[in-house]
Amino acid sequence: MDLKDEIRSFVVDNFLFGDAEGLTDDSSFIREGIVDSTGILQLVAYLQERYQVAVADEELIPENLDSVQRVATFVEGKRGGGSCAGGEG
Repeated sequence: MDLKDEIRSFVVDNFLFGDAEGLTDDSSFIREGIVDSTGILQLVAYLQERYQVAVADEELIPENLDSVQRVATFVEGKRGGGSCAGGEG
C-alpha cells in the first residue's frame, strides 16, 4: 500500500466509517465536512506516530492537511527533508 492509500484508509476508517464513496485524492476534508478540527488533531497524531514526522503548530494549515494528496505531499516533504507550506520541513 502506498502513502496515499494508507492515508485514505485512515480517513475512511476513522472519519467516514468505511464509506469511501466520493472520496478522491483531492477531496477537501474541511469543505466537504469529512474531518473537523478535532479530527485534524487525530490525523496529525496518526501521521506523527505512523510516519515518525514532527508537525509544528504553524504547519496545521489546509495547505498541508486538507486532502489525501496534500497530506501525502506534506508527509513526503517531511520525510525527505523538503520544505512544506507553513513550516520548515
